[in-house]
Amino acid sequence: MAILTAAPADRAAVAGAFATPSRLVVVSLCAAWCDTCGEFRAGFERLAKAHPRATFVWLDIEDDAAIAGDIDVENFPTLAIYRGTHPLHFGISLPHEGAVGRLVDALEVDAATLREAPQAVIELPGKFLER
Repeated sequence: MAILTAAPADRAAVAGAFATPSRLVVVSLCAAWCDTCGEFRAGFERLAKAHPRATFVWLDIEDDAAIAGDIDVENFPTLAIYRGTHPLHFGISLPHEGAVGRLVDALEVDAATLREAPQAVIELPGKFLER
């Protein structure tokens, strides 16, 4: 499966992923001007193809600011990973396909909801679901 974006054509698919309680949703928070993000995108696309039971979303924090809201991104790439609407992981990630792949593999198997996720991270799925 290809990665999805906040583009109108993809929003229903992203909302559907968030609405499925067992589905893993991996969101890469990025920016168009970020060279590291640009280099990471091909690896993120390969990860999406390698994990067909998960949904991968590329969210530009500037172009898609209405959806990204107040999520505080200190460095790129930052990943927000959910099972349905429940956040499992939020943080800066090394832009290494292997490291992100191992994280996704681990969270696909078993993960508890993140206890203290930032409020903006908790609210992100709702921004797709309300559209």
